[in-house]
Amino acid sequence: MSIRVDEARFEHLVDDALDSVPDALFRAMDNVVVLIADRNPDEPGLLGLYEGVALTERDTTYSGFLPDTITIYRDALCDFCSTEDQLVHEVAVTVIHEIAHHFGIGDETLHELGWG
Repeated sequence: MSIRVDEARFEHLVDDALDSVPDALFRAMDNVVVLIADRNPDEPGLLGLYEGVALTERDTTYSGFLPDTITIYRDALCDFCSTEDQLVHEVAVTVIHEIAHHFGIGDETLHELGWG
C-alpha cells in the first residue's frame, strides 16, 4: 500500500529534511541544486539521484560547470511508504543519502552507516 501527498506537502517534507542538515555541512555544499520530480524515467523505483562532480573529485580545473543536481522522486517515495510518518522518515533518509554523495560518500559506506 502506498501513500499519496500533494506536491506542496511533499515539497515541505523535502524542505524539512534540508533544514535538518547541520548548518556547517549545508554551507559546505557547493554548486548543487535540489529538485523534485515524480519519477526517474530510466529507473521508476529510484527514490533519489545525485548527478554531478562530488566535492572530493573536484580540483583546480573545476569551473564553469552547471550545478550538480539532487533529485528527489515523489511518486517513488510515496509508493515505498504506507504512512505519512514513514514518508517523512524516508524523505529525510533520501535527502541525506544524496547529499552524502555530493560529499563523495559512496553507497557502501552509507549502507554501513544506516543511510542506505
